[in-house]
Amino acid sequence: MRVFTVHIRRHALDPDKDVRLVKEGFSWPAFLFSFLWALWNRMWWTALGLFVIVSGLGLTVEFFFPGSPAGTAVLLALYLAIGWMGNDMIRRNLEAQGFEDKGPVRAQDEDEALYRYLDADPVLARDLAGAGFRAG
Repeated sequence: MRVFTVHIRRHALDPDKDVRLVKEGFSWPAFLFSFLWALWNRMWWTALGLFVIVSGLGLTVEFFFPGSPAGTAVLLALYLAIGWMGNDMIRRNLEAQGFEDKGPVRAQDEDEALYRYLDADPVLARDLAGAGFRAG
């Protein structure tokens, strides 16, 4: 089973926009695509920061360690760090957009995680049902 965190923005309760689930753990898309992943997730400032850091470190490594395995190791370490922090970056971005972290849920996938969370919070389930949302 995987762990997801539930993030809710209560002001409008549009089920398509105001309920988000974020997986805990390593983010392969963040590791593989770094700033492009951030752009895909609409994290504009994060994307700019990642672009500057990755480009700057890449140029620095190429200048000081041209063709060296040490330079490759440094860049790999950077991409691993981005992968480990990827989902946390999404959480911080959601918090900045007014989402509230409602805690973790254990489930096989996002749909089951949402179902389990709504099963434990019938008031929110009722509010979402009133907004035209159906879980499951």
